[in-house]
Amino acid sequence: MTRTYVPPTWEKNMLEVSGLQAGYGLSQVLFDMHLSIEQGQVVSLIGRNGMGKTTTVKSIMGLLKPTAGSVLIHGREMRGAAPYRIAQAGLGLVPEGRRGFGSLSVRENLLATATRGKWDLARIYQLFPRLQERQDQLSKTLSGGEQQMMVVARALLTNPQLLILDEATEGLAPIIRETIWSCLASLKAEGETILVIDKNLKEMARVVDCHHIIEKGRQVWHGTPAQLAETPELSQRYLGV
Repeated sequence: MTRTYVPPTWEKNMLEVSGLQAGYGLSQVLFDMHLSIEQGQVVSLIGRNGMGKTTTVKSIMGLLKPTAGSVLIHGREMRGAAPYRIAQAGLGLVPEGRRGFGSLSVRENLLATATRGKWDLARIYQLFPRLQERQDQLSKTLSGGEQQMMVVARALLTNPQLLILDEATEGLAPIIRETIWSCLASLKAEGETILVIDKNLKEMARVVDCHHIIEKGRQVWHGTPAQLAETPELSQRYLGV
C-alpha cells in the first residue's frame, strides 16, 4: 500500500519538504522525508513513537539543522534558517509539552510574542473564554489543560500563516481535548493552514484533509481520512492500532 511520492504543484504550497535528512549526532532519524501542505489545508503527520515526527517539526522550524534536503516556505528555501527567521516567514509552533513563562501572567504570556493581524487578544478570549477569566493569574498556577490553551493561543497571536501543533492534546482531560479539537475545527472553517501531530485518528478525521504516515524517517503513505479508514491494514502496519 506504499505510495510513490509525487511532488505537487509548487505554487499552491505553503510548505514543501523534500528529501529531508536530519538526526542527532551520529544517530540519523530522517532519511528521505517528504511533506507538502497547501494554503488553507489541514494536514496530519502520524506514525508510531520514534519514527521522526517531532524531528521533522524541529527541522522545519530551524530547531534542528538538517543535513540534506529542502524546506520551502511559499517557494523560498528556508532549510537550516534560524528559528526566528522561520517564525518571520509565517510558521507558528505549539511544541510538544506545555512551555509557558511561569512567572508571567496569562495575559503577559499571550502578549509576549504577539504581532499585528487578525488574531488579537479579544478574538483569543472569544475562542478560549477561560483564558480571559485567568488573564491576571500566573501561568504556572494554571491547570495543565489551561496551560495548553494558553500555548495554542500564544501561537495564534503570532498570526502565523501555518500553525503547527505537536501532540497538543496529549495528557489532557477529555473535556480539554474536546476544547482543543473544537478550536481546530473553528480554525479550519476560517481557512487556516494547519499541520497537526496527534494519535487520535477519530478526532483528526473531523478536521484533517490529508494524513501523511511516517515510518523510520520517511513518508510511506498519504491520503484522506476516509482512505485510511478503508484500509485498516495501514493502521495495523504503521500505527500499531
